[in-house]
Amino acid sequence: MNCGAVRSKISSVAIDRSSPFAGAGFSPRRCRMDEWFEHLTEQVILATDDDKVRISLQRLTRKAGFEAFAYVDLQPHAIVAISNYPQEWQEQYLRLSYRLVDPILRDAKRHMKAFSWSNTLYRRADRATRGFCAQACDFGIRSGLSIPIRTGFGTMAMLTLASSSEAGVADEEINPVFAAAAVGQLHMRLTNLRQLRKPSHNVRLKIEELTCLRWSAEGKSMRAIAVIQKTTYANVRFYLGNAKFALGAATLPQATARATAWGII
Repeated sequence: MNCGAVRSKISSVAIDRSSPFAGAGFSPRRCRMDEWFEHLTEQVILATDDDKVRISLQRLTRKAGFEAFAYVDLQPHAIVAISNYPQEWQEQYLRLSYRLVDPILRDAKRHMKAFSWSNTLYRRADRATRGFCAQACDFGIRSGLSIPIRTGFGTMAMLTLASSSEAGVADEEINPVFAAAAVGQLHMRLTNLRQLRKPSHNVRLKIEELTCLRWSAEGKSMRAIAVIQKTTYANVRFYLGNAKFALGAATLPQATARATAWGII
């Protein structure tokens, strides 16, 4: 259902351009979801690049009895996405800002746990939501399973498995611990793979400096960071001053931009 995110800029997208719903008479044998989460964890550990992750997700999605998948990492200023949803739907989602009316994204943020869904659940919703669901149905996205996780610093990631059938997986089939753990492994593996692609820089920062710098990159003021970290304003200012010096930056915005570009935070 959800193939976009809360931002409009895409930093990295891996798309299978073939339709995920191609092939008549598709009726895979659904495996037990707890076994599926274990298989996901195993395949993610073995993947050496984004493309191998995409191939594994596509194969496992069919094994679970679904037809399409979308993994999205909702970062502050960008989206990192891997999906085999139809490209036209992904482009339409971003172009028309469907993130503002997507009920799956809304419910994921609200409950932050694995849940199944079907477009039929939103027949009594507001007009914008009904219109969104109708558009999703046109692309064969009618039900699914979404697993959101918190990824720190006020951000989240989510894996969605979608089906063209209106009958989704029952919530009682989903072990929320297994689900969150598996998607957490997926998120960390993809994050680590991105870090490996970035050039290395000989900059060493203490954990306090990294934490304050990351919160600053999220738009938090020094006083807000002090409250979040349960420390003093003076300490936060000290840590950020050290970080600026280590990064060779004249200003805090320059330091956060440089640390982000270098993959340090």
